[in-house]
Amino acid sequence: DASSMAGATDDADVWWRSPADVPAGGRAVTADHPLRVLVAGGGIAGLIVAAACHSKGMKVALFEQAGSYAPYGGPIQIQSNALRALQRINPAIYNELVRVGTVTADRVSGLKIGYDAGNVLAGEYDRGDWLVRFDTVGPAMEAGLPATIVVDRPVIQQIFVKLGFPADTVRIRSRVAKYEVLGEGKGVKATLEDGTEAFADVLVGADGIWSSVRKQMFGLEEGAGGLAATGAAGGAIDNSEERQVARDTLSVAAKARRRYSGFTCYAALCEHKASNIEEVSYQILLGKDKYFVSTDAGGERQQWFALIREAPGGQDALPTSDCPEPKLDRLREEFCAAAPGDANGDVWDPFALELINATPESEVKRRDLYDGPPLLRDPTRFLRPWSDGPVAIAGDAAHPMMPNLGQGGCQSCEDGYRLVEELAGVAHTREVPGALARYSRVRAVRTAIIQGVAQLGSDLLIDFDKMMNIPLLGPLFLWGTQVSMPWVLRYLYTPDF
Repeated sequence: DASSMAGATDDADVWWRSPADVPAGGRAVTADHPLRVLVAGGGIAGLIVAAACHSKGMKVALFEQAGSYAPYGGPIQIQSNALRALQRINPAIYNELVRVGTVTADRVSGLKIGYDAGNVLAGEYDRGDWLVRFDTVGPAMEAGLPATIVVDRPVIQQIFVKLGFPADTVRIRSRVAKYEVLGEGKGVKATLEDGTEAFADVLVGADGIWSSVRKQMFGLEEGAGGLAATGAAGGAIDNSEERQVARDTLSVAAKARRRYSGFTCYAALCEHKASNIEEVSYQILLGKDKYFVSTDAGGERQQWFALIREAPGGQDALPTSDCPEPKLDRLREEFCAAAPGDANGDVWDPFALELINATPESEVKRRDLYDGPPLLRDPTRFLRPWSDGPVAIAGDAAHPMMPNLGQGGCQSCEDGYRLVEELAGVAHTREVPGALARYSRVRAVRTAIIQGVAQLGSDLLIDFDKMMNIPLLGPLFLWGTQVSMPWVLRYLYTPDF
């Protein structure tokens, strides 16, 4: 139980409580007096950064706003590039993840048409036909990388808390609200939401898409940071909290300069052995203004996502005795597998309903999807796109992206590795700002490209039906997708980041 491993709030004598006696201009960094690092956010990105810091002999403290690492959360895909980063950060963590993970790269992945589509001139397709198939093993083998796996989020948390750093590293019920740079080489002071002050040489904001650290770093207006449902490590969102988050996100997103993707997403993990489990590990059923994604989650389970194009802020009715399954009822209509079909008259491949009907209403969660434009769009920050002196951001705080490529958490792994590699070369605290600036310049370019590909892929998928009915364009689109995917995967699965 990872909740028993998380740090407590009774920590009056810990190292970060008092400012260190640092002379003007900073101090030397030695084995006896290593860098001291604060990490805001205990999600996957924060855990990776904390483990990477500890692996290099740094002192590290992690602040997580949730009350415990609750056993909640679906599987996370750890692709080949992320596994290589984790292997370099901490071989014990890597070995344990590979031991408990489910390999998904050993079967077919790709795009299918959700219903009968096309025409004589553009090509005719029956529902469930493969349109594009992806080979994820080949590019990984070319780069000498391990095959992609999926691991449950609580298991990942447990492995990091157990093998990544000392048991007292995590401070729960703690959220970094603001920071103050103390001067050249003298580090940073972080103030928690309860007024507690923490002092260190470095602060890393891994506090998610609505990051409070990012809010201050980029001078965003009040209300642009700090929004979270239950925290990165918290329990499931209930219906009332889900509705509140949907309302709050509308105002926060505009202030935080985040982009609404155009999609609301229903997601669930169901206890079900899929009918195609022996042949398929990951597939997307494409449709008009919506698509259905499913992936093998291991242990005879399937994780699925239904993405539907609509305005943000939408809410489902609460369950009642007359309508106990409002979310499932909507999804059954959206992906209807019998005549007369959905609202467009399309009769869907029955696989979507196979998973929807195998899922209890209580397991279906809904949220609007937001991402953000690459920070490289701001030319004034080209030299330090994600840093402010001894402060930097990582993970979704720096580069939120659409889930199409499954690279959100994977890029966080790369962030953690590159950030700490730069810090490991610091011999004096006055060198910290330069190290963080180098980290952010290197990472901003790569993640901007991946963000762009994920956004483009999402937009193309939702307009797929239009293209499939245009002579020449439909077949050309499929050919281009099939030809380009190996190159996209080769770029993703690089051993160097």
